[in-house]
Amino acid sequence: MIDVTILVNGVPRRVPADLSLAAALWRLGIHRFRTDRDGAPRAPVCGMGTCFECRVEVDGRTGVRSCLLPVREGLRVELPA
Repeated sequence: MIDVTILVNGVPRRVPADLSLAAALWRLGIHRFRTDRDGAPRAPVCGMGTCFECRVEVDGRTGVRSCLLPVREGLRVELPA
């Protein structure tokens, strides 16, 4: 299996190249993808781009549905603290 390196909040992380970004983040133990208006943590629900709960910032673009985005070398992901 081929791995790629993605940057999660500036930290390099190795993940399998055949995963969506949502699956890769989940595999890394990251279960807080964003927060709602009240500050509650949100994470993927549907896994197919319907629920919009997996939105993250990728390469400076906000609102990217991570379940629809394949990982690639050098992808930069910013998640809430």
